[in-house]
Amino acid sequence: MEPLLMAPKTMEPIAKRIFKGVILLEVAGVFAAYGLFHKMNSSRDFRGTMNEHFPSILEVFYKSSELSGIYGIREADQQAWSAKQQ
Repeated sequence: MEPLLMAPKTMEPIAKRIFKGVILLEVAGVFAAYGLFHKMNSSRDFRGTMNEHFPSILEVFYKSSELSGIYGIREADQQAWSAKQQ
């Protein structure tokens, strides 16, 4: 009688789980980025908070808005913020 040989374990199930995890993280990142964009696009106060804490992210928002043909957000924000300080 021949001994029963066990098939070697493959990395396939682990690779599938890692791949699914990466895809899940990417989808979560897309939703988070959209949420951040929506919040910045709809709230000048939030853009002010972003200006204080994360000015580089706000700069990306302004540049992407200008590239899509929406001009004047940066200027309107600066004007509103300077009027608020006076």
